[in-house]
Amino acid sequence: MKTVGIVGLGVMGASFAMRAKELGYRVLGMDIDPKTIDYALNHGMVDGASTDARLLLEDCDFVILALYPTKIKGWLEQFQSYIRPGTLLLEISGVKSKLTGPIHEILRDDIELLSIHPMCGRESRGIEFGDAKIFDQANFIIIPVEGNSIDSVVFTSVFAKELGCKNVSVLQVEEHDRMIGFLSQLTHVLAVCLMNTHENSHLVEYTGDSFRDLTRIAKINEDMWSELFLLNKDILLDEIDQFIASIENFKSVLINEDTDEMKHLFVQSTERRKKFDK
Repeated sequence: MKTVGIVGLGVMGASFAMRAKELGYRVLGMDIDPKTIDYALNHGMVDGASTDARLLLEDCDFVILALYPTKIKGWLEQFQSYIRPGTLLLEISGVKSKLTGPIHEILRDDIELLSIHPMCGRESRGIEFGDAKIFDQANFIIIPVEGNSIDSVVFTSVFAKELGCKNVSVLQVEEHDRMIGFLSQLTHVLAVCLMNTHENSHLVEYTGDSFRDLTRIAKINEDMWSELFLLNKDILLDEIDQFIASIENFKSVLINEDTDEMKHLFVQSTERRKKFDK
């Protein structure tokens, strides 16, 4: 039975813990918040847990770092000396370009860190919102860099399938961050801006599914997403500019009452959206 250590028992770390327990792994949880540790133990999410990672790391066969992006390097500097040689670390942060270089510069030679990104999550934060089902049919991305072994990529691919993920892809760092800038970060910007366009709390009694669907991700963790946006600033700004150009084009079509072009845009968007329904 393999032992997995999970550092950071927020919504993602807790979800990893719950699914790993279901799969028969021995799960050891680490978090700086004593209340989070108590919750994990009292709800059977983990087999053991501590606010002091030094007490548990040596027992782990592999470790999942479910930390905010800017916390990973500092955590490694403090605790990597307690990690057993040969251990694989999986970090799940949402942006890679500005993290992987500095992290690998300080990483011990006898442990390996592989970047991953399970494309699932929750708008809420905290251990109480952990849910093993978020991995079911989710996409899972592996982002190797020079020095990562084929064995680690294969192991992680198998683990992703065990979690319940449907598609496992391998991307380069730059490919990942460009894709995330459009599919995830831009969509969060749009949801936030839509909610901030009007003071619209009085509309709650009249809204339909379209508004609720479009703004679901506007319930956002301001601490984590501020980090992610700033770490991917250049790519996100480019995606915002491209979206503004698309909005300006639609505005021009509407001003000119160009019905044919408007219908063309509707048909094009419908056909593109159908690919996501498969």
